[in-house]
Amino acid sequence: MTETNALPIRARRIHFDYPEGGLQRHYVQGDLLMSHIIAYLSATFPEGEDFFVRSVRRHADRVTDPVLKDQVKGFIGQEVTHSREHVALNERLQEMGYPTGFNDRMTARALARDERLFSPLTCLAMTAALEHFTAVLAESLLGDEDAQALLGSTEVRKMLLWHAYEESEHRAVAFDVYRAVGGTERRRIWTMRMVTLTFFGSVVVFTTLSLLRDRSTYNPVRLVRSLWALRRSPFLKRSLRRRLRQYNKVGFHPNDVDNTALLERWRPELFGETGQLVANMA
Repeated sequence: MTETNALPIRARRIHFDYPEGGLQRHYVQGDLLMSHIIAYLSATFPEGEDFFVRSVRRHADRVTDPVLKDQVKGFIGQEVTHSREHVALNERLQEMGYPTGFNDRMTARALARDERLFSPLTCLAMTAALEHFTAVLAESLLGDEDAQALLGSTEVRKMLLWHAYEESEHRAVAFDVYRAVGGTERRRIWTMRMVTLTFFGSVVVFTTLSLLRDRSTYNPVRLVRSLWALRRSPFLKRSLRRRLRQYNKVGFHPNDVDNTALLERWRPELFGETGQLVANMA
């Protein structure tokens, strides 16, 4: 069984600005489909991150390991900041024509329903499963130059790199809290299977609804070109799908895949004296 990673986790004071006219309509290198997918995912983050924080907080007083207790504090601080910054991005995307407000409300309703239907421990298992999704996607972004190239050089790129770094940094916290409070492997794996179906189903449904509101979708050449590009997306690689499935193995732990070198590479690149995010750090 993998031990808890002892690296400290801290929230960073940071802020991103999205001035009017600072983003193209299809801000992911002009790609129609990926722009709508990322807009949908961004719309889910404010309510999703708040759900993660509530799920972990409900069990935090039962955590006795001092290292994990400190990591829980850092996890909560980071997730609160993620929520705030995605609210700002979502407001700008809404102004650009993406239905982020509607998707935010739908996410809130879905998570409120889950909290009524499922026990606090299952909600924590859902959080651990979704944290695995975000960490795998985050590390794919940080480790794949093709994925980074999709984001161009906009403020959205800087924001998503920061978010990806911190998701990778705290990827095991919810998992370790779940394990510390007695969560079983059976519940963890069953919950991941449920989350996988709902995650991909919601991405397909709500991205389709978003596309239907976009005039560019009705340009067949534009749509087919974007669908064809999606087949070669760095976020659909076989290695990524394999990492997602690893969660369903008995005895799995997020730290089974070492991300130390990845974090050490990006820390100075993002937060160093000449890092990409120096101007965004408060």
